[in-house]
Amino acid sequence: MARHKKVETPSEDLPALDISSLIDCTFLLLIYFLVTTTIQKREQDLDMTLPAAAPSESVPDIDPKFIRIDASGAVSVGAGAAQIPMDSDPDSRDLPLLTADLQSYASAAKSAGSNSKPLVQLYVDGGASQQRVIDVLNVLAGVGISNVTFTDLVDP
Repeated sequence: MARHKKVETPSEDLPALDISSLIDCTFLLLIYFLVTTTIQKREQDLDMTLPAAAPSESVPDIDPKFIRIDASGAVSVGAGAAQIPMDSDPDSRDLPLLTADLQSYASAAKSAGSNSKPLVQLYVDGGASQQRVIDVLNVLAGVGISNVTFTDLVDP
C-alpha cells in the first residue's frame, strides 16, 4: 500500500514589517537630543535667604536696595521720588540695566565690610506676571545676592 502524499498548497505569505531599523533610528535620535540639550538651572533651586520672623537688632552697614515690579512688568530701583526706571520691556527675559546696577551694589556691599551682606527688598504689584518676578530673582541669583525680602510698603 503506497502512501499518497497530500499536496500542500503554498500558504500565502503575509507581508511583514521589519521595524528593527526604525528602532535603531529612534534610539539614535534620542541619544542626539540628550547630548545636544542644554540644562538650565531651575528657579526653585535658587539659593535665596528669606528674612527671619523677628527683625534684626543690628543695623546693616549698607542700605538695602529697593526693587519695584509694577503691573506692566516695568522694573525700577529705589523708592518714592528717587525711583529710577531700569528695564521696561516685559518680553525681555534678561534685564541688563538691573544686572549692572545690582553688580555695582553687590561690589559696594563687599567693599563696605566683611559683615555687610547685600539685602534687596522686592515690591511686586498684584497685577505683575509671575515670570517677571522669576526673571528678577534669576538676576539676583546671578549677581550673587541671596538675601531677599518681599515687602508691601511702598512710597508713591
